[in-house]
Amino acid sequence: MSRPTLDMVMARRREDVAARKALRALAELEAMLPGLPPTRGFAASLAAAPRKPAVIAEIKKSSPSGGVLRPDFDPGAIAQAYAAAGARGLSVLTEEAYFQGDLGNLGRARSLTDVPLLQKDFLFDPYQVVEARVFGADCILLIVAVLTPSQLAELAGLAASIGLDVLVEVHDEAELEVALGFPAPLLGVNNRNLKTYEIDLGTTGRLITALGDRRGERLLVGESGIRTRADVDRLVAAGVDAVLIGEALMRRPDLTEAFQELFA
Repeated sequence: MSRPTLDMVMARRREDVAARKALRALAELEAMLPGLPPTRGFAASLAAAPRKPAVIAEIKKSSPSGGVLRPDFDPGAIAQAYAAAGARGLSVLTEEAYFQGDLGNLGRARSLTDVPLLQKDFLFDPYQVVEARVFGADCILLIVAVLTPSQLAELAGLAASIGLDVLVEVHDEAELEVALGFPAPLLGVNNRNLKTYEIDLGTTGRLITALGDRRGERLLVGESGIRTRADVDRLVAAGVDAVLIGEALMRRPDLTEAFQELFA
């Protein structure tokens, strides 16, 4: 699989969202909101973890950098395995073109486990926020690199109004300053450079240092490039409350064994 640029991913995402809007209007999705069950409290689940780090385990079939990670992909079975192993949150990839995701995987995971769900995708439109709630997400990802401050404010505000938690993701100091302008409960640091795909685990520690005493009530999440127990320990020492981990688990035949090796 060739590695798309972030601009390519967003261009395709805009096409996909436009196509979905043509099939079902926003008003139709909004009409479903009153009948939905309450969200499960993604941030609260991480905060209540009996030990650090709380684990957000990712359900992901493929990625631009890694190709197909799990040919025998069964999102429901994966969700059950993660829940049994002790995951405090599940991250469900829903982007279709480059990650082979599916919005329906949120419902498949939700029906088989009580663990709260993060929808992992490239969100830019209020339609997607409402869609996430309808399909079963408890939390959404907002990536500072693909949003203007006004978009971030709009989407975060809408999410809060319909019961969704928000994980605001940053990659560098400039994005961190933008993120601090919004009272989202979760702040994620992605160790992957979205332009080069290179991983630098030092990014998390550097940005936590830059955060200083401005942390407030936010839970800090380390994301990407976590492959070994030493990597986990390094991020915990840097000050994270939770880690989001996908490929290191997805590539292993025995998910429970892989989880225990990293977090036992």
